[in-house]
Parts: sequence; C-alpha cells; structure tokens
Amino acid sequence: MNISTTGLRLAADSAIDLHLHTTYSDGRWSPELLLDYLLREQFGLAALTDHDRTDTVAAIQQLALDKHLPVLVGVEMTTTWRGELTDLLCFGFDPHHSALNDLTQDLLWRQQENTRQVCEYVQQQGLTLSPDALPALLAKPSSEQPHAIVACLEEQGYDLGEPSVKKTLRESGITFATNEPAAVVEAAHRSGCVCLLAHPGHEDGFVTFDVQLLDQFRQEAPIDGLEVYHPLHTPAQIEMYREYAERHHLLTSAGSDSHKPEKPPIKYRAELCRDLLEQVGIRVE
Repeated sequence: MNISTTGLRLAADSAIDLHLHTTYSDGRWSPELLLDYLLREQFGLAALTDHDRTDTVAAIQQLALDKHLPVLVGVEMTTTWRGELTDLLCFGFDPHHSALNDLTQDLLWRQQENTRQVCEYVQQQGLTLSPDALPALLAKPSSEQPHAIVACLEEQGYDLGEPSVKKTLRESGITFATNEPAAVVEAAHRSGCVCLLAHPGHEDGFVTFDVQLLDQFRQEAPIDGLEVYHPLHTPAQIEMYREYAERHHLLTSAGSDSHKPEKPPIKYRAELCRDLLEQVGIRVE
C-alpha cells in the first residue's frame, strides 16, 4: 500500500508531534477531526499511536493520503516491567506485514477474556449488568475495556465507592492486558521498525525512569531510543533523557500524548527528532 510519508522532506523547524491518540484506542479525537486539526495548525508530520492497534494503520494511512497530511506509521504498545506499566512506541513498520500484528491480536484476545471473566464474576456476586453489556464491552478497543466495565456498573446505578462494590470489582481480577517489553522490541526489530520507550518520566502507575533504571531496562529490552520531549517531563528530566540518549547513541522522539481537544497536539521542531525521522526514511533538511 502507499504510505503518506514516502519521499517526505521536512524543514528543521517543521512542526511535528509523534504521539497522538484517537477513538481507535482511548482518545476522544476521531481520526478525521485530529487530522483536520493538524492541517489547520500547519503540522508537517504527525504519528497516530493508538494503544495496541496495528489493525487500523492502513485506514489511517489512506485517510492521511486523502487529506494530504504525512502521518508516520506508529503504535504505542502496552507492556509491564517490574509490575508497572511501561509503554513502548514503534515507528515505521509495514501495516500488512508486521510481527507486531500478532502481539496486538493476542493482547486483544486476552483482554476480551478478562472482560468476560470480570462480567461473569460481578454478576455471580449479585451485581446486575444489562443483557447487551458484554457484547458492547467486547467490541471496544482493548485499552478501553477495563474503563468501560467500571462505567457500565456506574450506569447501572452502582456506587463504585461503596465498600462491597469496590471489593467485588477488585476481587474480579479486572486488569489491563500487556506484553513483555523484550517481546515487543524483538517483534519491532523483526518488522524492520524502531522501538522507543514512551514518556520515561511518567508517574502514576508507570515506571519512572532514572539513569540506573534505563540501564537495567535496556539490558532486558534493547530499545532504539527514548521519548525525550513530553509534556509530563520536567526540564531536568528532559535534559537527563537527552543527555542519556546522546551518550548511548539512542534515537529521540517528541510527542504531546494528546488524547482530546482540550489537550491539543504540541508543535515540536522536526530537528529534535532528526535521527529518528531519518531512520524511518524522512529527510530533515
């Protein structure tokens, strides 16, 4: 298939954002509205990196071609490391022939199995769900299913703060399905693409990386780079990650992690990600 970034050349000051989410995963942007926004704001390049969705990349590329906006092929893969979430960004794979496809399909199956088990358990404990609840939940993207179960119970009138309801939900085993970081990196490399650690400074349930943890993580999962520039990173973290990437000859990425219009994409300069972009065939002049 045609790729919207084929032969792309960018000026060093072109506006780019390489970490965006749509309704294909847990975002509130529709792909059409997001691309229209990026066009209005004169972005030179974007990457739509919906969680664990490689099956939607071909549709996004066709939309990008129709709207004449270059969109880098990308996905954010959900993994856990040492018991905490650790997301990885993969860029530049073939949408139809990628080892990442098998990982995302297996993850979806496991998430759906968890959704079935949770729904069965909460009903066994006396909580009622509407007859059409389970099919609707299973049709949602994998990253949305745990949130949707909670929302479904609230819609049925249950107070999630009430101790017995809270206990039932906790004991149901509700969880996010994830992959192992090393498996994602290996699949990315077999697919001929690059794999970077997303928002390494993220807190709130994620591993928050310092230099020592980065060294340890890279021994287990040989990533190609770091998302150095992210709105949750402090200036000190940005400098630490930038220096680390430079010292270890790693690629650097920049992204807003925008999920909704209220927190829109950020105009990062293409030159911040020069090595990454040139690795995936985009010339920065």
